Amino acid sequence: MATPLTVNTDRGPHGSLRVVATGEIDLSNIDDFVDALNTATAGTRGPVTVDLSTVRYLDSRAINALFDHADKVDGLHVIVHPLLVRVLTISGLNKVATVEAAPPHSP
Repeated sequence: MATPLTVNTDRGPHGSLRVVATGEIDLSNIDDFVDALNTATAGTRGPVTVDLSTVRYLDSRAINALFDHADKVDGLHVIVHPLLVRVLTISGLNKVATVEAAPPHSP
């Protein structure tokens, strides 16, 4: 059974490409996440924002997908739930992409 994940690709307020994921990213749905990253980075060298602010779990394949796509664009900006900042920092993603904690959400 696949873990719930919704992934949308659109343009941010300044026209830059954006991938927004909601749910958890793991082996059961990694292909959906990678497909969205491929769509967002295909044919562009400009910046891409990956909004994972509501994702509370991502496995190593998701981290590897972010690394793979950081080299394909001119500036990968990853916004993550505050719980995941340390994981992405330890992985070294912050060396090839901008990793930023999402602001806390009000209940």
